[in-house]
Amino acid sequence: MAPVASVAVRPIRDSGEESVDRRLKAALSDHGMLLVLLLLCALFSWLTVADQFPSGEEAAAQVARQIADLNRPAARVVIAVRDQREDHAFADALRARLQAAGAAIVADVRGGPPDVRRELKHLASRGERIDAIAASSASSRWWVLSEAASEFPQLGDPVLVRPYPYRWPNFLKPENLLNVANQIAVIAIVAVGMTVVIITGGIDLSVGSLIALSAVASTLLIRDVGGAAAADPLSMTLCCAAGILLSGAIGAFSGAMVTLFGVPPFIVTLGMMLFASGLAFILSRGESVYQVPDSFVWLGRGADLAGIPNAVVLMLLLYVVAHVLMSRTAWGRYVYAVGGNVEAARLSGVPVRRVISTAYVLCGMLAGLGGVVMASQLKSGSPTYGQMYELYVIAAVVVGGTSLSGGEGKVFGTLVGALIIAVIQNGMNLMDVESYTQKVVLGLVILGAVLLDRLKHGRQWT
Repeated sequence: MAPVASVAVRPIRDSGEESVDRRLKAALSDHGMLLVLLLLCALFSWLTVADQFPSGEEAAAQVARQIADLNRPAARVVIAVRDQREDHAFADALRARLQAAGAAIVADVRGGPPDVRRELKHLASRGERIDAIAASSASSRWWVLSEAASEFPQLGDPVLVRPYPYRWPNFLKPENLLNVANQIAVIAIVAVGMTVVIITGGIDLSVGSLIALSAVASTLLIRDVGGAAAADPLSMTLCCAAGILLSGAIGAFSGAMVTLFGVPPFIVTLGMMLFASGLAFILSRGESVYQVPDSFVWLGRGADLAGIPNAVVLMLLLYVVAHVLMSRTAWGRYVYAVGGNVEAARLSGVPVRRVISTAYVLCGMLAGLGGVVMASQLKSGSPTYGQMYELYVIAAVVVGGTSLSGGEGKVFGTLVGALIIAVIQNGMNLMDVESYTQKVVLGLVILGAVLLDRLKHGRQWT
């Protein structure tokens, strides 16, 4: 009798379960890096929790309430703070609040401990009575204030009133978050163009040098043609536009070399990286160009929209435009088609050469814009700007989920990737991690992102 063959029986999965699995995998694929960003923010928020000391209007309101709670009508108050802008703002706001409440400001000292001691001694010699000494978080730690009642008994029994600290992550302080966004603005702007180039299956190593070239060219034109420190907004705009167009022209040359002569993008852009860097040094003679008006910093340091830096607003607008361009236009579909399969795209009627050339021009112009923003932030142009930025830009694109093989990626993913890099660097800075350790971590993050891309597409090494 012939043996009966064994048959492996596979469990039948419910179609609903398979649908849920597919949706879960799709969600992780599309939003996995966003989840990583949120987890990093939560991690650094937890690791950077520390005592926070209110200042300015917030501190003044708190101290004024404490003095009102003393239940001393027409309280006589001495204000003692440091001679610094932050403490001046606190003292001015506190003075206005106390006077509105009917308190008497006996003295307003803005200096150091010797100044406070001298004023308290003077008040004691005159027999002045004091109900409270109002101090900022910093000045409240001065010994002369904490021991004022015992050292100057003629003053009565003044109460030292100061703002109460509270626990809050240094990472989540509004000024730190705005600083993170402002610092990453240049990298994120340039990364928009790099995303397009990488989706086409290419790469551009010249963006860091183009940042320097654009910054130098723009500031040189402002100095020599636009009127230097007396330049008006129109002149500065035209000079900066010239710097951006110069970078775009170099991008056009790179695109032509790739499309017309078939030179690998890595080699072409490596050569243009050296060319642009050398040209920036030649034009500036190796020196910084700083003869620009004070108003030149408007783009890089200004904040006209609800306190959000103008560079960050520009960055966000560029990402919205790029998203629409890549997802809602024929040119965007062409970019993905070229990166997915260039021969199939050509046979389908896609103008492959024009698409690739336009991608390099766009990348060059955005690198030029990044150079203008950096020059505005630093109020100068220098041939040393943008060093290593090509690596940070590529890292942002890769971490954001764009495949180095081409044909896949999203511009908003690149923004998330840039923020991930910024959050990692900022968080480690807040924790006093050495710069070389930060490079190790950043390198591992890039390798991890590439590995995830390989695993997501089921690619294996043989």
